[in-house]
Amino acid sequence: MTIRTEQDTESIAAALRGEAGVEEMRAADELAAADAARRLVERASAEGLADVSYTVADSPFGTLLVAATRRGLVRVAFPEEHLDSVLERIALRLSPRIVEASAPLDPVRRELDEYFDGRRREFGVALDWSLIGPFGRRVLRATSAIPYGGVLTYADVAAQAGSPRGSRAAGNALGANPIPIVIPCHRVLRRGGALGGYGGGVERKRWLLQLEGGLKGAAAAQD
Repeated sequence: MTIRTEQDTESIAAALRGEAGVEEMRAADELAAADAARRLVERASAEGLADVSYTVADSPFGTLLVAATRRGLVRVAFPEEHLDSVLERIALRLSPRIVEASAPLDPVRRELDEYFDGRRREFGVALDWSLIGPFGRRVLRATSAIPYGGVLTYADVAAQAGSPRGSRAAGNALGANPIPIVIPCHRVLRRGGALGGYGGGVERKRWLLQLEGGLKGAAAAQD
C-alpha cells in the first residue's frame, strides 16, 4: 500500500498545475497563430496581393467552393470536385496567387443563400469570364438571359450563340460551365423537354428546376 504524504500531494498538484499551464500556453499560441494568419489574409486581400480569393458556401447539395478575382465570381465547384484540383486549375489558368478569404465572397454566399431559400430570382454579383472560351462565352451569355422559371433547348442556345447546328458543341460548353447555378445552365433542356445532362448531375438539375418552377416549362415543351 502506498502512503502519500501532504508534501507528495502538493507536488502532484503543482505538477498538474504546470501541465495545465503548458496546455493553456499552447492554446494561446494556436489562437495567436490563427489570428496572425487571418490578419495576413485580410492584408493580402486589402492590398491586392492575391489575385484569387476562395471560400466555401453552404447549399442543399453540400459544401460548395466559390472563388473570385477582382473582376468577379470565377468558379463555383460542387462538393465532389476535389479542392486541390480546382485550385490547381485556377492557378494554371489565372494565377497562383490564391488565398482563402471569406470576406470578398460574402456577397456571393449571401445571394446563394437567398436563392436556395427561394428569396432570389436573379444573381447580382459580378462575373469573371476568364475561364470560358469565346464560343463558350456566347453560349453561357445566352444561357444567362434565360429567366427564372424559364427553359430553352440546346438548339435554342446554340442558335443564339451564332451556331444553329451546334447543339452538341453548345452542350459541351454548358457541361464545362465553371460557374454553375449563377450561370443557369440547368435551364437548358433537350428538345421535347427531356432534362439532358448537367455537370453537377441530373438530380441536381432536376432539384434546381423544381425550385424555380422550370419543370412546368419542361412539361409544356413535351406537350
